[in-house]
Amino acid sequence: MKKKVVVTGLGAISPIGNSVDEFKAGLKAGKNGVALTSAFDTSDFAVKISAEVKDFNPEQWMDKKEARKMARFTQFAVAAASQALSQAGLIDAVGENKKISCNPERAAVVLGNGIGGFEIVSEAFRKLFYSGPSRMPPLTVPLMIANEAAANISMIYGLKGPCYTQVTACASGVDGLGQAMDLIRADRCDVVVAGGTEACVIPFGVGGFSVLKTLSTRNEEPQKASRPFDKDRDGFVLGEGSGILVLESEEHAKARGATILAEFAGYGATGDAYHLTSPDPSGDGCARAITLAIRDAELSPQDIQYYNAHGTSTVINDITETRAIKTAFGDYANKLKISGTKSMIGHCIAGGGGLEAIVCILAIREGFFPPTINLDHPDPECDLDYVPHKTQFGEINAAASGNLGFGGHNGVVVFKKY
Repeated sequence: MKKKVVVTGLGAISPIGNSVDEFKAGLKAGKNGVALTSAFDTSDFAVKISAEVKDFNPEQWMDKKEARKMARFTQFAVAAASQALSQAGLIDAVGENKKISCNPERAAVVLGNGIGGFEIVSEAFRKLFYSGPSRMPPLTVPLMIANEAAANISMIYGLKGPCYTQVTACASGVDGLGQAMDLIRADRCDVVVAGGTEACVIPFGVGGFSVLKTLSTRNEEPQKASRPFDKDRDGFVLGEGSGILVLESEEHAKARGATILAEFAGYGATGDAYHLTSPDPSGDGCARAITLAIRDAELSPQDIQYYNAHGTSTVINDITETRAIKTAFGDYANKLKISGTKSMIGHCIAGGGGLEAIVCILAIREGFFPPTINLDHPDPECDLDYVPHKTQFGEINAAASGNLGFGGHNGVVVFKKY
């Protein structure tokens, strides 16, 4: 018998809001988080747009001294974790007593992160090249490495169980959730703080993705740039942020009287074994991950009412993912509500997996299907119901979310109404 895994807390730092309530309101309203990049001078860049986190003040969630010793992706994760742990009732309140109120040796952290502290690396290289190695910032290594976010959450909140970082490119966040689920099912942990975080809207990040020709160059119309499944799409918009969930075994949550938000019912992961940056155009790997996740949740495809697509707004992804959904769901794919919420928040890399899982839970709890904005002229090869333009409403008993990463990583999670 598998232990039932439930969700008791949510935290979000996103391009459309820095709390779960703000994020939810933005989703329902079809709010667009894409604009001209403000973090740096884009004069020399072909891409001048991004989906930045706005008005983020780390001191709202952590000490000023703590924040100075964190890269931006870690600040996002700690802030989102603080929100989630507070909602779960495992810390007194945001910014107050921070130590977790359950057995710390049975509490873990599993975060997805694709890239680490890009801004830390960039500054260290600048110092190295222009001033020599002795002038490199002394905390360069501990701040830049991908495990820093998980480690800081562990230290700040006193979580003494396993502390892992999952690195599977754009699937990192969803794969982190899957690994966390397995820790609880295997009875290694009672509580796991899990999700994803990313902050690479900096010159190195934008430049690197730009030369790969993966980013939209619709600089004159930033709010029209991210347009999953639309025939006029020309690439994704780089985003940033963090989505964190508190996961528990059902028995542990019930024993302490926690409010259960949803059941985390299934997870599936596969590899394409195909190409370094492109998905297998048949969609086979993604389809198998969907099927595995639904089977793990002990459901049938017809039990899923909503699917949050990876929906990057690149030509190859959106067609490939449509094929995968048709393969996994069969004829029922034509009745399934699907949305590409990256149309609103951009592609937050590992942060997307956590945020899009939260989308599913909010959709289940409040009965709404978030829109795919900018879907003005659907691609004939993307012919499913992608909830264009405006939020729709209806009962949702189960929802799934999928993420695909460079290297052929495919991860899918399934949540059920509790």
